[in-house]
Amino acid sequence: MEPGGAAMAEAGCCLRPFSCEQGLLSRPDGSAAFVQGDTSVLAGLYGPAEVRGSKESPERATLEVLLRPKVGLPGVGERSREQLLRQTCEAVVLGALHPRTAITLVLQVLSDAGSLLSCCLNAACMGLLDAGLPLSALFCGVTCALDAQGAIVLDPTTRQEQEARAILTFAIDSTEKKVLMATTRGSCSVEEMQQCLVAAQRAADTIFQFYRDSARRRYSKS
Repeated sequence: MEPGGAAMAEAGCCLRPFSCEQGLLSRPDGSAAFVQGDTSVLAGLYGPAEVRGSKESPERATLEVLLRPKVGLPGVGERSREQLLRQTCEAVVLGALHPRTAITLVLQVLSDAGSLLSCCLNAACMGLLDAGLPLSALFCGVTCALDAQGAIVLDPTTRQEQEARAILTFAIDSTEKKVLMATTRGSCSVEEMQQCLVAAQRAADTIFQFYRDSARRRYSKS
């Protein structure tokens, strides 16, 4: 399923083809596999369920995010991404409706060919949707790379990330295009960051349209 690149024409770049399949797993309460180019992530969501005493919150659901690499054990990189993913999910999940419960999001990396964090964000959102959890908004992830000449590359591959002088990932909400989370690696100016944000917000329109089309295909009765 290939998104149109017209919205990204001004930035001179476009998103890789992406696809999604929900409800793949039987044990979780919600699941989704999201593919961006050759990067793919499988999300499984459990809950709201009983929570252990030490993590229990009387005011809202406790959200936990676990990111598992393709091979080996989670390291520092996975822990950092878990924190960013949890920050994003907590901004939209209406946890106050389920106090004293636990919501666990497990993300399994199937392949990493660049823009892994944004693929994780998109898989997480589709998993939350499949689980039917109440959300204040949808969200999506967009990664931008700045090359040596300062050109913006959206949804970069691993090689493009290695050649970039800066990589920025944004989590953007669907209602006001607000930034729910942003992370940067490398060096860039404030002006370049603003340009990347504008490009990411345009790209988000394409991703949110894909979400809507996916839901329409899934729930329409032919």
